[in-house]
Amino acid sequence: MILRVFDDKSALAKAAAAEAAQLIRAAIEARGQARIVAATGTSQYEFLEELAAVPDIDWGRVELFHLDEYIGLPPDHPASFHRYVCERILARLPIDRAWLLDGLADPQQTCKRVGMAISMVPVDVTFVGIGENGHLAFNDPPADFDTDEPFLIVNLDEQGRRQQVDEGWFATLDEVPKTAISMSIRQILKSRAIVGVVSGARKAEAVKLCFEGEIHPLAPASALRLHENATVFLDRDAGSLLPL
Repeated sequence: MILRVFDDKSALAKAAAAEAAQLIRAAIEARGQARIVAATGTSQYEFLEELAAVPDIDWGRVELFHLDEYIGLPPDHPASFHRYVCERILARLPIDRAWLLDGLADPQQTCKRVGMAISMVPVDVTFVGIGENGHLAFNDPPADFDTDEPFLIVNLDEQGRRQQVDEGWFATLDEVPKTAISMSIRQILKSRAIVGVVSGARKAEAVKLCFEGEIHPLAPASALRLHENATVFLDRDAGSLLPL
């Protein structure tokens, strides 16, 4: 795993988008298509804006999955990741096919349906962020490092749920669902490449825990250190506690 630190979110987003674009183009050239996994949340805004503006990507040859979704949340809810992907990615880019997670559908069936689809062919590049509690996708600590299931139903811890309130997705903690569908740690690590985007001082403790401490389920994003082609892009605030 490689850590790259930038002075601000704008420079971070440009560099991460350039890396992602190169990986997508290379996959299309080598295999005729690219399979990608999109992350959601406020940390991804600038990165996705930059990626959408990159020229010469044949988005018609791209198949998309996303990392996670709240159970019980309608797809049109402002905090729904289904809605996020539709508005911020699919409305702007002519992507060939998207496998969206529906928070109102049967969660077990959703895990099975999308899990079968993602297992057919290796993913080329997965985009990720890191939560304030170190979560990777919605794998809150202690994360399951052992399951081979591509998607699973997870319980959300209070710190992670409070982050959603603090970021403005929900008005109160009681409104934040307590369960979600999440891509598993092992499925994320099966991707040929991983691009992480992490910004803000509120992520600094999690960054230090995951990238300086033990690789452990209590620090879910520490699993990224096991991947041979993962690059995590940080701004100065997020990397402020690292000895860089």
